Amino acid sequence: MFGFLIKKAFFDMWDNLFRIIIMNIGYIAVFAIFFLLAPLVTSLPVLFFGVMALGIAALSVYTGAVSRMCADIADYRQPGFADFFRFLRESLPSSLLYALVLTVYTLVVWYAFQFYGGMKSLLGPLAVALLFWVTVACVFASQYFFPIQSRLDRKFRKIFRKSFLVFFDNPGFSIGLLICALIVLIVSFFTALLLPGISTLLLWWNIAFKLRLYKYDWLEQNPGAKRRQVPWDALLVEDRERVGKRTLKGMIFPWKE
Repeated sequence: MFGFLIKKAFFDMWDNLFRIIIMNIGYIAVFAIFFLLAPLVTSLPVLFFGVMALGIAALSVYTGAVSRMCADIADYRQPGFADFFRFLRESLPSSLLYALVLTVYTLVVWYAFQFYGGMKSLLGPLAVALLFWVTVACVFASQYFFPIQSRLDRKFRKIFRKSFLVFFDNPGFSIGLLICALIVLIVSFFTALLLPGISTLLLWWNIAFKLRLYKYDWLEQNPGAKRRQVPWDALLVEDRERVGKRTLKGMIFPWKE
């Protein structure tokens, strides 16, 4: 299943390369604006944190709309850029709440690590360890936030809860997703985030969640079935037919196949 996920994500990106590049340019523009503003307010902590919070909010709102675009791409549709503003409006409330929670949590963890890290009693290391593992769980669960927002629900509380439920039900899969996402991010730095870029990360997570939902549909239709015996070959038949027997050689040299 994971091998097909990689193949589908790559060819979905390739088939929508223009859309991916344009959406990545949007991310580059947002980063550029706030990187230019940050040095101007470094001497004033209140303004600096204000700019940081505004930057997180802008990225979160933009990501909510990009994720909806990527969900359509994962479903073999070709969303137009006119759809972007509709997606932006529909995802705005939960995206802003996500930004608020992320900002507050980042500040709390930042100061909590400094406070408990300086303690000489046993409480200090225990608190730091607890915060570390909670943060790790949040990072893994956050991979599902925007895909769930795009495909299942718009209410922040439900999205937040489902994100953790999916993570804890699929820990190995979630670890694999994050490793591949980090590889994509590292490669993106060599192109200044133009390709594959952050939009490809959203596409990767949306495709992964789309395919993972097949598991839950199958379990719902087969109560009592063993969760470790999901018939992925049967569940992925339609998607494999849609993607086709494509190769890198055929993509670059189609006349040779």
